[in-house]
Amino acid sequence: MLEFMICSLLTIFPDFLFRRYVQGKRIGREINLYSMWFELRWGITACVILTLSLITLIFYFHPSTKTVTAAFRTVTILPEATGRVAEVFVGMNDKVAAGDPLFRLDDTEQRAALETARRRVAEIDAETAVAETELAAADGLIAQAEGAYRQAVDELETQVELNRLNPNVVARREIERRQVAADGRKGARDAAVSNKQTLETKIASLLPAQKASAEAALAQAQVELDKTVIRAGTHGMVQQFSLRPGDIVNPMIRSAGILVPDDRRIGLVAGFGQIEAQVMKPGMIAEATCVGKPFAVIPMVVTEVQEVIATGQVRPTDQLADAQQFARPGTLTTFLEPLYEGQFTGIPPGSSCIANAYTSNHDELQSPGISTARWLYLHMIDAVGLVHAMILRLQALLLPVQTLVLTGH
Repeated sequence: MLEFMICSLLTIFPDFLFRRYVQGKRIGREINLYSMWFELRWGITACVILTLSLITLIFYFHPSTKTVTAAFRTVTILPEATGRVAEVFVGMNDKVAAGDPLFRLDDTEQRAALETARRRVAEIDAETAVAETELAAADGLIAQAEGAYRQAVDELETQVELNRLNPNVVARREIERRQVAADGRKGARDAAVSNKQTLETKIASLLPAQKASAEAALAQAQVELDKTVIRAGTHGMVQQFSLRPGDIVNPMIRSAGILVPDDRRIGLVAGFGQIEAQVMKPGMIAEATCVGKPFAVIPMVVTEVQEVIATGQVRPTDQLADAQQFARPGTLTTFLEPLYEGQFTGIPPGSSCIANAYTSNHDELQSPGISTARWLYLHMIDAVGLVHAMILRLQALLLPVQTLVLTGH
């Protein structure tokens, strides 16, 4: 209607002035309800064409949408594993800080695993003490084996020397027996030395590795036990939290509740028409008015334009996708942020809004090589954005009336 009124001032009104003051035709006589089309056909036709062109120009280069939401972030309260609730520490709408416990799952199994891991560490410590004692005993066994070996060698050397001086004194069989005894004592000595080396390797390498593994298992068991206490990951308020001891919580099926962080604000998420895909760019100036804060027009800036449209997404399933499933056109998701700090004050998160985005050709208009025709065209595009700004302000004024009176909400 506003566009039609503006265009009529440039088309129908001059046509009427020509008919009235040049041709002398008057309203109610020559110009009446039945002859209006014939008398003002040029002005009416030009007005319709100009209005349609103006509306197309405005809505294409300065897009508007009512699909706007003051989006905010939430955090789902979930444990890492399924379990039965043993204790609840907070209630609905309670304020929590990061790290505060929310609820605890039954931890009987985790505590048993922790105690088993702790006992294993103690067992390895005991094995280390026993191995050190055996190492001390191994030194005595080596000394004992070394003495027996030296004694056997001395006896063998004595028999050999006697046999050398007088071959008839010592029998050949006795020398062989002494040699076998000396070899046996040497083997016993080598076995005692090898046993000591085994104990030293066990104390230096094996037992420390086993203890490190046991301590790692102990730490893992402690982590699993800590996971039974679900804590808040950020500052915020607990919502939809109705857990009670005895409830089963499953991360795949049932969540425990929702945590709304204090830094929940994301901005405005707007869905513009697909036809504006070539116009919407990050950095565009925008304006918005929200139901949660009537009579206020908030200056915004486009921070991000999603490159894909959600209705065309395909994911692997056991059925082929039919193109008819994508018949409903999607919107171009755009993220808007306030141009100045504090502009979102007083707007409840989740409020519905109306937003306009404005194309700006200021940089191109300032370029020295621009032609006159293009300068006029771009200047006209920037100028007609004023019409959309006026419409948005009218919507901001009428929004409470439409919400409270006309819709009965």
